[in-house]
Amino acid sequence: MQIGNFTLENNIFLAPMAGITDMPFRILCKEQGCGFVYTEMVSAKGMHYKSEKSFKLTEIDEGEKPVGVQIFGSDPDIMAGIAQVLNQSDASIIDINMGCPTPKITKNGEGSALMLKPALAGDIVKAVSQASNKPVTVKIRKGWDDTKVNAVEIAKIAEDNGAKAITVHGRTREQFYSGHADWEIIKKVKEAVSVPVIGNGDVTKPEDAERMLLETKCDAVMIGRGAQGDPWIFNRVLTYLRTGEVMDEPTGAEKIKMILRHMDMIVSLKGEHLGICEMRKHIAWYIKGMKNSTGIKEKVFRISNKDEMVNVLCAYIESLG
Repeated sequence: MQIGNFTLENNIFLAPMAGITDMPFRILCKEQGCGFVYTEMVSAKGMHYKSEKSFKLTEIDEGEKPVGVQIFGSDPDIMAGIAQVLNQSDASIIDINMGCPTPKITKNGEGSALMLKPALAGDIVKAVSQASNKPVTVKIRKGWDDTKVNAVEIAKIAEDNGAKAITVHGRTREQFYSGHADWEIIKKVKEAVSVPVIGNGDVTKPEDAERMLLETKCDAVMIGRGAQGDPWIFNRVLTYLRTGEVMDEPTGAEKIKMILRHMDMIVSLKGEHLGICEMRKHIAWYIKGMKNSTGIKEKVFRISNKDEMVNVLCAYIESLG
Protein backbone atom coordinates (compact mmCIF):
# COMPACT_ATOMS: atom_id res chain seq x y z
CA MET A 1 0.00 0.00 0.00
CA GLN A 2 1.21 3.49 -0.88
CA ILE A 3 0.69 6.72 1.08
CA GLY A 4 2.32 9.60 -0.76
CA ASN A 5 5.83 8.43 -1.57
CA PHE A 6 5.83 5.93 1.28
CA THR A 7 5.20 2.19 0.80
CA LEU A 8 3.65 0.17 3.65
CA GLU A 9 4.12 -3.53 4.29
CA ASN A 10 0.40 -4.30 4.46
CA ASN A 11 -2.94 -2.55 4.99
CA ILE A 12 -3.82 -3.54 8.56
CA PHE A 13 -2.93 -0.68 10.92
CA LEU A 14 -2.92 0.05 14.65
CA ALA A 15 -4.98 3.11 15.60
CA PRO A 16 -3.41 5.88 17.66
CA MET A 17 -4.87 5.67 21.17
CA ALA A 18 -4.01 8.04 24.01
CA GLY A 19 -2.55 6.23 26.99
CA ILE A 20 -2.37 2.94 25.08
CA THR A 21 -0.25 3.00 21.94
CA ASP A 22 3.04 3.75 23.63
CA MET A 23 6.31 2.33 22.32
CA PRO A 24 6.10 -1.12 24.05
CA PHE A 25 2.58 -1.79 22.78
CA ARG A 26 3.46 -0.61 19.28
CA ILE A 27 6.44 -2.96 19.17
CA LEU A 28 4.31 -5.92 20.26
CA CYS A 29 1.71 -5.17 17.56
CA LYS A 30 4.41 -4.72 14.95
CA GLU A 31 5.87 -8.10 15.83
CA GLN A 32 2.46 -9.62 15.14
CA GLY A 33 2.50 -8.26 11.59
CA CYS A 34 0.82 -4.87 11.97
CA GLY A 35 1.48 -2.94 8.77
CA PHE A 36 1.70 0.51 10.35
CA VAL A 37 1.60 1.88 13.89
CA TYR A 38 0.93 5.36 15.28
CA THR A 39 2.07 7.13 18.41
CA GLU A 40 -0.36 8.36 20.98
CA MET A 41 -1.65 11.77 19.93
CA VAL A 42 0.82 14.52 20.75
CA SER A 43 -0.03 18.13 21.57
CA ALA A 44 1.52 20.47 19.01
CA LYS A 45 1.19 23.26 21.54
CA GLY A 46 2.99 21.12 24.10
CA MET A 47 5.87 20.57 21.69
CA HIS A 48 5.83 24.26 20.76
CA TYR A 49 6.38 25.15 24.42
CA LYS A 50 9.11 22.50 24.76
CA SER A 51 7.18 20.05 26.93
CA GLU A 52 9.45 17.10 27.68
CA LYS A 53 6.41 14.85 28.07
CA SER A 54 5.13 15.78 24.60
CA PHE A 55 8.51 15.20 22.95
CA LYS A 56 8.81 11.86 24.78
CA LEU A 57 5.66 10.65 23.03
CA THR A 58 7.33 11.11 19.64
CA GLU A 59 10.26 8.80 20.39
CA ILE A 60 10.49 5.83 18.03
CA ASP A 61 12.32 2.52 18.41
CA GLU A 62 14.02 0.78 15.52
CA GLY A 63 11.89 -2.32 16.13
CA GLU A 64 8.60 -0.58 15.44
CA LYS A 65 9.35 1.31 12.25
CA PRO A 66 7.61 2.57 10.19
CA VAL A 67 5.70 4.82 12.58
CA GLY A 68 3.26 7.69 12.16
CA VAL A 69 3.32 10.53 14.68
CA GLN A 70 -0.15 11.91 15.33
CA ILE A 71 -0.36 15.56 16.36
CA PHE A 72 -3.31 17.66 17.47
CA GLY A 73 -3.93 21.36 17.71
CA SER A 74 -6.00 24.21 16.30
CA ASP A 75 -3.37 26.81 15.36
CA PRO A 76 -2.12 26.34 11.77
CA ASP A 77 1.17 28.13 12.45
CA ILE A 78 1.98 26.06 15.53
CA MET A 79 1.00 22.85 13.73
CA ALA A 80 3.24 23.80 10.79
CA GLY A 81 6.11 24.58 13.15
CA ILE A 82 5.85 21.16 14.74
CA ALA A 83 5.74 19.53 11.30
CA GLN A 84 9.09 21.19 10.62
CA VAL A 85 10.43 19.82 13.91
CA LEU A 86 9.22 16.34 12.98
CA ASN A 87 11.03 16.58 9.65
CA GLN A 88 14.12 15.72 11.69
CA SER A 89 12.48 12.77 13.46
CA ASP A 90 12.20 9.08 12.60
CA ALA A 91 8.50 9.48 11.84
CA SER A 92 7.47 8.19 8.41
CA ILE A 93 4.12 10.01 8.33
CA ILE A 94 2.53 12.92 10.20
CA ASP A 95 -1.13 12.37 11.05
CA ILE A 96 -3.43 15.22 12.07
CA ASN A 97 -6.02 14.36 14.71
CA MET A 98 -9.48 15.65 13.86
CA GLY A 99 -11.31 12.83 15.59
CA CYS A 100 -10.59 12.86 19.34
CA PRO A 101 -13.95 13.27 21.14
CA THR A 102 -12.80 13.96 24.71
CA PRO A 103 -14.04 17.24 26.24
CA LYS A 104 -10.59 18.40 27.36
CA ILE A 105 -9.54 18.34 23.69
CA THR A 106 -12.72 19.56 21.98
CA LYS A 107 -13.29 22.46 24.40
CA ASN A 108 -10.10 23.99 22.97
CA GLY A 109 -11.39 23.63 19.43
CA GLU A 110 -9.09 20.67 18.78
CA GLY A 111 -9.69 17.04 17.80
CA SER A 112 -13.16 16.38 16.43
CA ALA A 113 -14.18 20.00 17.14
CA LEU A 114 -12.23 20.94 14.00
CA MET A 115 -14.94 19.22 11.97
CA LEU A 116 -17.20 22.10 13.03
CA LYS A 117 -14.80 24.55 11.34
CA PRO A 118 -14.09 23.23 7.83
CA ALA A 119 -12.15 26.30 6.74
CA LEU A 120 -9.83 26.10 9.74
CA ALA A 121 -9.43 22.36 9.20
CA GLY A 122 -8.32 23.06 5.65
CA ASP A 123 -5.89 25.76 6.78
CA ILE A 124 -4.29 23.34 9.24
CA VAL A 125 -3.87 20.57 6.68
CA LYS A 126 -2.42 23.03 4.17
CA ALA A 127 0.03 24.53 6.67
CA VAL A 128 1.24 21.13 7.88
CA SER A 129 1.50 19.72 4.34
CA GLN A 130 3.56 22.69 3.15
CA ALA A 131 5.90 22.47 6.17
CA SER A 132 6.37 18.69 6.14
CA ASN A 133 8.80 16.68 4.06
CA LYS A 134 6.83 13.56 5.03
CA PRO A 135 3.36 12.50 3.83
CA VAL A 136 0.58 14.12 5.88
CA THR A 137 -2.62 12.24 6.69
CA VAL A 138 -5.78 13.16 8.59
CA LYS A 139 -8.01 11.16 10.95
CA ILE A 140 -11.64 12.27 11.15
CA ARG A 141 -15.01 11.05 12.41
CA LYS A 142 -18.38 10.69 10.75
CA GLY A 143 -19.20 14.16 12.05
CA TRP A 144 -19.93 16.04 15.24
CA ASP A 145 -23.38 14.52 15.74
CA ASP A 146 -26.20 13.11 13.60
CA THR A 147 -27.23 16.63 12.57
CA LYS A 148 -23.70 17.49 11.41
CA VAL A 149 -22.47 14.51 9.38
CA ASN A 150 -19.77 16.08 7.23
CA ALA A 151 -17.00 13.49 6.87
CA VAL A 152 -17.18 13.68 3.07
CA GLU A 153 -16.84 17.47 3.10
CA ILE A 154 -13.89 17.42 5.50
CA ALA A 155 -12.20 14.59 3.59
CA LYS A 156 -12.42 16.56 0.33
CA ILE A 157 -11.04 19.66 2.05
CA ALA A 158 -8.18 17.61 3.51
CA GLU A 159 -7.33 16.13 0.11
CA ASP A 160 -7.48 19.53 -1.59
CA ASN A 161 -5.05 20.91 0.98
CA GLY A 162 -2.43 18.20 0.68
CA ALA A 163 -3.50 15.19 2.74
CA LYS A 164 -2.17 11.94 1.27
CA ALA A 165 -4.64 9.66 3.07
CA ILE A 166 -7.79 9.97 5.20
CA THR A 167 -8.78 7.76 8.12
CA VAL A 168 -12.51 7.69 8.89
CA HIS A 169 -13.87 6.51 12.24
CA GLY A 170 -17.50 5.67 11.55
CA ARG A 171 -18.88 7.28 14.72
CA THR A 172 -19.84 10.86 15.48
CA ARG A 173 -18.22 12.81 18.25
CA GLU A 174 -21.49 12.61 20.18
CA GLN A 175 -21.27 8.81 20.15
CA PHE A 176 -17.73 8.73 21.54
CA TYR A 177 -17.19 4.94 21.37
CA SER A 178 -20.77 3.80 21.97
CA GLY A 179 -23.23 2.26 19.56
CA HIS A 180 -22.15 0.98 16.17
CA ALA A 181 -19.70 2.47 13.69
CA ASP A 182 -21.33 3.53 10.43
CA TRP A 183 -19.29 1.88 7.69
CA GLU A 184 -21.46 3.48 5.02
CA ILE A 185 -19.79 6.84 5.72
CA ILE A 186 -16.40 5.22 5.12
CA LYS A 187 -17.67 4.03 1.74
CA LYS A 188 -18.97 7.51 0.89
CA VAL A 189 -15.61 9.09 1.70
CA LYS A 190 -13.83 6.47 -0.39
CA GLU A 191 -16.08 7.32 -3.33
CA ALA A 192 -15.46 11.07 -2.88
CA VAL A 193 -11.66 11.28 -2.74
CA SER A 194 -8.78 9.86 -4.75
CA VAL A 195 -6.27 9.44 -1.89
CA PRO A 196 -6.25 6.20 0.14
CA VAL A 197 -9.01 5.85 2.73
CA ILE A 198 -8.46 3.94 5.96
CA GLY A 199 -11.54 2.52 7.69
CA ASN A 200 -11.82 2.50 11.49
CA GLY A 201 -14.48 1.26 13.89
CA ASP A 202 -15.87 -2.07 15.14
CA VAL A 203 -13.11 -4.34 13.84
CA THR A 204 -12.56 -6.90 16.58
CA LYS A 205 -11.97 -10.11 14.61
CA PRO A 206 -10.57 -11.15 11.22
CA GLU A 207 -13.99 -11.47 9.61
CA ASP A 208 -14.75 -7.84 10.50
CA ALA A 209 -11.64 -6.65 8.67
CA GLU A 210 -12.53 -8.60 5.54
CA ARG A 211 -16.11 -7.33 5.63
CA MET A 212 -15.01 -3.72 6.05
CA LEU A 213 -12.67 -3.98 3.05
CA LEU A 214 -15.40 -5.54 0.92
CA GLU A 215 -18.30 -3.33 1.99
CA THR A 216 -16.55 0.04 2.00
CA LYS A 217 -13.83 -0.56 -0.61
CA CYS A 218 -11.45 1.21 1.77
CA ASP A 219 -7.74 0.79 1.17
CA ALA A 220 -6.75 -0.17 4.70
CA VAL A 221 -8.28 -1.18 8.03
CA MET A 222 -7.31 0.49 11.29
CA ILE A 223 -7.82 -1.50 14.49
CA GLY A 224 -8.18 0.36 17.79
CA ARG A 225 -9.97 -1.11 20.79
CA GLY A 226 -9.95 -4.52 19.10
CA ALA A 227 -6.19 -4.63 19.72
CA GLN A 228 -6.40 -3.79 23.42
CA GLY A 229 -5.06 -6.84 25.22
CA ASP A 230 -4.80 -8.60 21.87
CA PRO A 231 -1.73 -7.70 19.77
CA TRP A 232 -2.19 -11.11 18.13
CA ILE A 233 -5.21 -9.77 16.25
CA PHE A 234 -2.94 -8.45 13.49
CA ASN A 235 -1.50 -11.88 12.77
CA ARG A 236 -4.97 -13.45 12.84
CA VAL A 237 -6.39 -10.83 10.47
CA LEU A 238 -3.51 -11.07 8.01
CA THR A 239 -3.61 -14.86 8.03
CA TYR A 240 -7.34 -14.87 7.44
CA LEU A 241 -7.16 -12.35 4.60
CA ARG A 242 -4.35 -14.26 2.89
CA THR A 243 -5.45 -17.85 3.45
CA GLY A 244 -8.99 -17.92 4.85
CA GLU A 245 -7.69 -19.73 7.93
CA VAL A 246 -9.29 -18.82 11.26
CA MET A 247 -6.47 -19.06 13.77
CA ASP A 248 -7.05 -20.07 17.38
CA GLU A 249 -7.16 -17.39 20.03
CA PRO A 250 -4.03 -17.28 22.23
CA THR A 251 -4.06 -19.63 25.21
CA GLY A 252 -4.04 -18.41 28.79
CA ALA A 253 -0.35 -19.31 29.07
CA GLU A 254 0.43 -17.35 25.91
CA LYS A 255 -1.42 -14.35 27.28
CA ILE A 256 0.46 -14.39 30.57
CA LYS A 257 3.77 -14.76 28.72
CA MET A 258 2.90 -11.70 26.61
CA ILE A 259 1.81 -9.76 29.70
CA LEU A 260 5.14 -10.45 31.42
CA ARG A 261 7.09 -9.31 28.36
CA HIS A 262 4.89 -6.24 27.94
CA MET A 263 5.39 -5.42 31.62
CA ASP A 264 9.19 -5.74 31.37
CA MET A 265 9.19 -3.36 28.39
CA ILE A 266 6.96 -0.74 29.95
CA VAL A 267 8.80 -0.78 33.30
CA SER A 268 12.12 -0.47 31.48
CA LEU A 269 10.81 2.56 29.58
CA LYS A 270 8.83 4.34 32.32
CA GLY A 271 10.14 3.06 35.64
CA GLU A 272 8.53 0.59 38.02
CA HIS A 273 5.82 2.67 39.68
CA LEU A 274 4.45 4.38 36.57
CA GLY A 275 5.01 1.30 34.42
CA ILE A 276 3.05 -1.00 36.74
CA CYS A 277 0.25 1.53 37.19
CA GLU A 278 -0.10 1.86 33.41
CA MET A 279 0.18 -1.90 32.94
CA ARG A 280 -2.89 -2.60 35.09
CA LYS A 281 -5.38 -1.68 32.37
CA HIS A 282 -3.47 -3.73 29.79
CA ILE A 283 -3.57 -6.78 32.07
CA ALA A 284 -7.32 -6.36 32.53
CA TRP A 285 -7.73 -6.37 28.74
CA TYR A 286 -5.42 -9.34 28.25
CA ILE A 287 -7.23 -11.59 30.73
CA LYS A 288 -10.77 -10.48 29.92
CA GLY A 289 -12.95 -13.55 29.47
CA MET A 290 -10.48 -15.91 31.10
CA LYS A 291 -11.57 -18.15 33.97
CA ASN A 292 -11.69 -16.37 37.36
CA SER A 293 -10.38 -13.18 35.76
CA THR A 294 -12.61 -10.85 37.80
CA GLY A 295 -10.87 -11.67 41.06
CA ILE A 296 -7.45 -11.34 39.49
CA LYS A 297 -8.34 -7.92 38.05
CA GLU A 298 -9.29 -6.73 41.54
CA LYS A 299 -5.87 -7.80 42.82
CA VAL A 300 -4.03 -6.34 39.84
CA PHE A 301 -5.50 -2.87 40.36
CA ARG A 302 -4.14 -2.78 43.91
CA ILE A 303 -0.57 -3.68 42.94
CA SER A 304 2.19 -1.16 42.21
CA ASN A 305 5.19 -3.48 42.60
CA LYS A 306 6.55 -5.53 39.70
CA ASP A 307 7.60 -8.59 41.71
CA GLU A 308 4.19 -8.79 43.36
CA MET A 309 2.49 -8.47 39.97
CA VAL A 310 4.63 -11.28 38.54
CA ASN A 311 3.80 -13.53 41.51
CA VAL A 312 0.06 -12.91 41.18
CA LEU A 313 0.07 -13.59 37.43
CA CYS A 314 2.22 -16.73 37.73
CA ALA A 315 -0.02 -18.08 40.51
CA TYR A 316 -3.04 -17.31 38.35
CA ILE A 317 -1.82 -19.23 35.34
CA GLU A 318 -0.85 -22.19 37.56
CA SER A 319 -4.37 -22.21 38.99
CA LEU A 320 -5.75 -22.61 35.50
CA GLY A 321 -3.78 -25.80 35.03
